[in-house]
Amino acid sequence: MKVFLTGATGKVGSRFATYLLNQGIEVRALIRDLDRGKSLQEQGAELVLGDLSDKEKLVAAISGTDVVVHLAAQFRGVTEEVAWKSNVVGTQCLAEATLKAGIKRFVFSSTSLIYMDVPRLAPCVETDALNPKALYPKTKKVAEDTLIQLKEVKGLDVRILRFAFVYGDGDEHLAEFMPIMRTWNPEQKMSMIHHADICQALYLASITENVSTGIYNVSDCFPSSVRELLNIVGVSSAFSKNSPEINPFGMILSTNAIENELGFEAQYPSFKVANIKKAL
Repeated sequence: MKVFLTGATGKVGSRFATYLLNQGIEVRALIRDLDRGKSLQEQGAELVLGDLSDKEKLVAAISGTDVVVHLAAQFRGVTEEVAWKSNVVGTQCLAEATLKAGIKRFVFSSTSLIYMDVPRLAPCVETDALNPKALYPKTKKVAEDTLIQLKEVKGLDVRILRFAFVYGDGDEHLAEFMPIMRTWNPEQKMSMIHHADICQALYLASITENVSTGIYNVSDCFPSSVRELLNIVGVSSAFSKNSPEINPFGMILSTNAIENELGFEAQYPSFKVANIKKAL
């Protein structure tokens, strides 16, 4: 199998590229800066210089691969124009280039933040109503809608993975988010997902021949409380009466679909387990 990968120098993409290469799977990575991709090239990845705006170049780059895995995205610290151009327009351009290249399977990384801003009475499932207000999840929802339309109209075999809060394998994401998280109610619970399990989920989505729903939550089995996370990383709570109200299920995901359809089983069922195994 040969995988065409975007976002290969990012936090998720760099780890997934290494995961694939370690299994002897060929990786062709779209790179905007060849210097940043040197380590991947040394591991055996094929690098293609380009971006998501040139559809014809993308068609040529994708040709000869078996599946496109789209991990590139603009998250924080960018303007609304840049976020929409990359996360929505870029995704559509890549998906259309995938079809033009004669490749059907397209794996797309989305986010559990897409469930924000709608009250939840149970863990979030993939069929729940969505109405995110923040820029990043809003662009991901529109990108998802675009891909689903391409599936219905042109037969794109899309698999959408909605990742919970990402951590592990030396990623500083949790530490970076602590100034915000420490203001939350310590009893707030949230699903999380270790990088090793993200790689597993992406791999399963890439190799599975036939899928039913095509949209999957990706998270651990046992949500962590803010109190537990603060204690483990050694940060004190800054909870006050002005802090956000607790949202019992808004950050908790059901993983029944990915477990039943793709055979996913979390290697790290909780943040606590990952900590015990020294996998943070």
